[in-house]
Amino acid sequence: MVDFRAAFFIKSAPSPMGLDADIGREIAFAGRSNAGKSTVLNALVGQKSLARTSRTPGRTQLINLFGLGDESRRLVDLPGYGYAKVPAAMRQRWGVALAKYFAERRSLAGVVVIMDIRHPLKDSDRQMIDFALDRDLPVLCLLNKADKLSNNEISKTVLSLRRDAALSQVSWLPFSGLRGLGVPEARSLLSEWLSESEPEDERADAEPSEGTPAG
Repeated sequence: MVDFRAAFFIKSAPSPMGLDADIGREIAFAGRSNAGKSTVLNALVGQKSLARTSRTPGRTQLINLFGLGDESRRLVDLPGYGYAKVPAAMRQRWGVALAKYFAERRSLAGVVVIMDIRHPLKDSDRQMIDFALDRDLPVLCLLNKADKLSNNEISKTVLSLRRDAALSQVSWLPFSGLRGLGVPEARSLLSEWLSESEPEDERADAEPSEGTPAG
């Protein structure tokens, strides 16, 4: 099991091109700007402020890179998407950059898409999932803020999502950083991703597709 509590900040980068050498294993975290991505990351690593919430959601278009014990295993915090006030030109520019990152990053072992369980699977979420599945990357969808729903409502939501035939390859997990719900299960699956053999090299030869979730 990977020691998530040993997480530490490595660097921020203005684009995927600014990330460190493409070696080891890393997992990308994506989500809408109001999905609670920072809360999820902090819950997974057992730290209160490793990942910080921007005061202006969607405006800070930086990638934050975190190491787990050392820099050979990493968590990649991608900028939030789906925020209407982000200029169209910026969204387009990031679409090209992320397409290149997903297609060419050999160390990318999987993608975690974070959603508000009360409003799951917006169009931009589905686009991000498709973006990853098209490149044969495993996807875990964390249904955050599950503490806001009853157990019955959680079960109904998860069952409905799992019935979506187009998303049969996706793993769904109710999550609450405040209550710790889903933290052990998420750590276990992500540890498997980080511990497997190197991702398939053929992804490096894939052609980047145009577009990315624009909200």
